Amino acid sequence: MSKIAIIGATGRAGSQLLEEALRRGHSVTAIARDTSKIGARAGVVSKNVDVLDSAALQEAVAGHDVVITAAHFTTVPASAIVGPVKQAGVKRLLVVGGAGSLLLPDDTRVIDSAGFPAEYKTEASAGAAFLDALRQEKELDWTFLSPSAEFVEGERSGTFRIGQEHLLVSVEGRSWITFADYAITLIDEVETPKHSRQRYTVGY
Repeated sequence: MSKIAIIGATGRAGSQLLEEALRRGHSVTAIARDTSKIGARAGVVSKNVDVLDSAALQEAVAGHDVVITAAHFTTVPASAIVGPVKQAGVKRLLVVGGAGSLLLPDDTRVIDSAGFPAEYKTEASAGAAFLDALRQEKELDWTFLSPSAEFVEGERSGTFRIGQEHLLVSVEGRSWITFADYAITLIDEVETPKHSRQRYTVGY
């Protein structure tokens, strides 16, 4: 059993990570600005924290085996997470990444493709910057898991593919993963690390 701190635990990805961690018997600290929707649950300690308050975040994550951040990149840059996690003495950081920095078959980034939706460009660019910052990080044992192009609600099937730097596309031509199956993949990484200081991806 691990002690896991989840930043952004009330969001769509964060809430599924919370459920998956609890399903497997881990102890979870749920961190968000407002954790009231989580309620009282066995195995969960909820902490209302402004993630941009570095001292408060450092205090909230101290004593954990791993920190997972599912916060939006446009509002929470790498520096806001990495510094407090290191100062708290936590060695492992897992990041709910974005698909925009993944590569297409011609090795260009998804975010740079002609059809990339303009409304997602700011968040995707911030996600790419977060990944670049991690790649310069010398101390933390980090992992950045990019979802597929479509990150959606849906069932927990337990059947998916793992990739590395390139966008995964199904035989039907769709690139997608549910939050529930994504959560399986990331909690697998908590339990059995295989992508230390790497980015990888998951899809059908």
